[in-house]
Amino acid sequence: MLLPFLLAAALGAGRASSTAPIDPRIFAGRAEGERTPFLVVLKEQTDLSGAAAIADRGERRRFVYEALKARADTAQAPLRERLDRAGVRYRPHYLVNMLEVEADASVARELAAREDVASVEANRAARLSRPEPVPPAAEHRSLADTAEPNIEKIRAPEMWARGFMGQGIVIGVADTGFQWDHPALREEYRGSADNHDYAWHDAIHDAVLDNPCGSDAPAPCDDDGHGTGTAGLAVGDGGAGNRIGTAPGATLIGCRNMDRGAGTPARYTECFEWLLAPTDASGANPRPDLGADVISNSWTCPASEGCTDVNVLRAVVENVRAAGVAVVAAAGNEGHIVGGSPSCFTVTEPPATYDAAISVGATFLSDAIASFSSVGPVSVDGSNRLKPDLTAPGVALRTSAPAGGYNESFSGTSGAAPQVAGAVALLWSAVPGLAGDVDRTESALELGAVALRIAASCGGYSGEDVPNPVFGWGRLDAEGAYEVLIPPRADPAALGRHPVARVVRPRR
Repeated sequence: MLLPFLLAAALGAGRASSTAPIDPRIFAGRAEGERTPFLVVLKEQTDLSGAAAIADRGERRRFVYEALKARADTAQAPLRERLDRAGVRYRPHYLVNMLEVEADASVARELAAREDVASVEANRAARLSRPEPVPPAAEHRSLADTAEPNIEKIRAPEMWARGFMGQGIVIGVADTGFQWDHPALREEYRGSADNHDYAWHDAIHDAVLDNPCGSDAPAPCDDDGHGTGTAGLAVGDGGAGNRIGTAPGATLIGCRNMDRGAGTPARYTECFEWLLAPTDASGANPRPDLGADVISNSWTCPASEGCTDVNVLRAVVENVRAAGVAVVAAAGNEGHIVGGSPSCFTVTEPPATYDAAISVGATFLSDAIASFSSVGPVSVDGSNRLKPDLTAPGVALRTSAPAGGYNESFSGTSGAAPQVAGAVALLWSAVPGLAGDVDRTESALELGAVALRIAASCGGYSGEDVPNPVFGWGRLDAEGAYEVLIPPRADPAALGRHPVARVVRPRR
């Protein structure tokens, strides 16, 4: 191990007259010399403004990936060289030009003094937030060859009847992993028992000792059960009586970003990077053309996880969206309905707070808001941004569970979000010319939603208006969104042309 003064000498080159800020919570409660992970964000970031002018979604995705990767590799080279010489462990990232570093406070101070460093941010892990379990309703289980009640509620089966089941669209699930060979998932999963290339990545490199999946799992593994449930709600289809997913024709790929429910900004970023440009099983040969078209995120990043700056993942989500990838995010489970009135300003955690994410709250099958569903507007970043964008059923859902079974009472905005991700896949399989145009897709989902209101106000927004800070634009209606794009009497030859072009996402 290098002595402190030798380490300082190795890292000291490139100092500036001013020091970048260091989040004081990184080393709070730690002894001097104790190492811990933190993020080093560089000043030089990538301009992706040219991406919007690229019409072909494959070319646009490749442009975004190559531009981000090239800038990060070039800008990080001097810092990586110094870290290598000093024997400091690190992992580079490119969606945001930053490195995850494992070191002590003296190294953090030396890095903060470099002229190419913008800030040193926290990267602590914390547990996934979940609502209290809700027992399933009596009419909950679907025994016939039909979809589950929540899937029927959002009118996905009407899209299936048209022949649109998400075929040709890739949904990436970033979660606790999933059981790939579950009867409701194995036909949708891109990989197989012998080959997980471009289908699976594990961002957990230092799992807790009792984690059944360990670290760097070579095949999909769910250490919690949560990810198997969210994947099922997005794409699951176990046949008659087990039609649990929104887009059963879509392709499933996944990345584990939580260690028994505990995530960090670095883990979240790594999964976004892999889902944008997945690799083979060895982590080599990235293929943006095989990346996710939609990414379903049923997690939030609280300050206790390192998102002490609410904007720490904002550029990550914005850059993914710039590539034409839809980012769907659970709004959070911090809402409280007391006497019919919501607890306002409870959409507080990334990525649900970001304009670039499609944020989703949860409802009962009756269309009443779930008591736990987080409510806007967003106050933590000073924007007063109206969130959530949409709601979907999220109480006592039936979905896939590990060991090939089914969970009869999956609840949370975690359950609502993958249904919206599935609805994006349905629309993009129905209107191929729309695929990759996240703005117009989000507008169609919003304008096609079932408007819901509540006699309450939050942050100057009335619950009687649409959109509002409790339901957003309303409850997801996949068929309704399709009819916004393709009105019932429209010429089918117009698919992907003028009806789509007329949808403009409202400015916020």
